[in-house]
Amino acid sequence: MNFLRHLLGYIIGFSLFCILFPYLLLLGSPNQDLCLALNVITNFNAGSIIALPILCTGLLFAVWSNIFLVYKGMGGPTDVLNVAISPRSKKLVVTGPYRYCRNPMVFGMFSVDISISVFLHSLLDLIILSLVIPIVILYLKLTEEKRLIRDFGEEFLSYRSKVPMIVPFTKIRKKINPGPTMPARSK
Repeated sequence: MNFLRHLLGYIIGFSLFCILFPYLLLLGSPNQDLCLALNVITNFNAGSIIALPILCTGLLFAVWSNIFLVYKGMGGPTDVLNVAISPRSKKLVVTGPYRYCRNPMVFGMFSVDISISVFLHSLLDLIILSLVIPIVILYLKLTEEKRLIRDFGEEFLSYRSKVPMIVPFTKIRKKINPGPTMPARSK
């Protein structure tokens, strides 16, 4: 039964994030919309050179985070409106890609979407993504993070205070004040 739930979760996730969203980005590209042909980068090679590393980074984080969630967390990623499609994680995963950000799948898929938009030279797609990203962040805060607090309590709160939500390496670290220093003794 767990295998079927994992499979269903991955089929739904793959269908949404790897087929539907890229297809919608393609529809929004200048080639499809002659009225809003807003090109970000007009040179095909420059767009490809910029898009490729973003795409590779996104795919790395998306795949890597799924592997860690299944094998380290013993659960799956698909939870929609507080309904677990794939089995929920039994352990909080804080290693692998999760040591860089709390939502590496989201980071990975947004990176893939941004790379597609850059490759397609579509300013319209980038504008739409810039409107969608805050909605996704709000959704994660209102649903997923509340569930993680309920499931993992203080362990998640501690992790959340140390690791950025979506973009790796963006958490501002607070300097620990060691207290007043003693003046050096003179000899």
